[in-house]
Amino acid sequence: MPTLTPPQDCATMQDLRVQIDKLDRQLIEMLVARAGYIDRASELKPGEGLPARIPDRVEDVVHRVRASSAELGMDPDLAERLWRMLIDWSIAREERVLGPD
Repeated sequence: MPTLTPPQDCATMQDLRVQIDKLDRQLIEMLVARAGYIDRASELKPGEGLPARIPDRVEDVVHRVRASSAELGMDPDLAERLWRMLIDWSIAREERVLGPD
């Protein structure tokens, strides 16, 4: 991943936008990597007798995301909304392989 210039070192809006674009690319790369793990989960879950949606796991992930976001200075409510959308997308991706619960 390319190194980012700290925000305080960006002298112009153009400099800042370049860094935001780099960061957006990195976020997409991380989401693609996460999707690879979701795909692997859909391969492993049948052997362990697990459905696509595991409510306790969903809530555990959301709890950890809220805690991490608060610790790092992000709005936990925003993080939760984003992750619940990501989780729902991930479960739908798994259900294409596993079938609905």
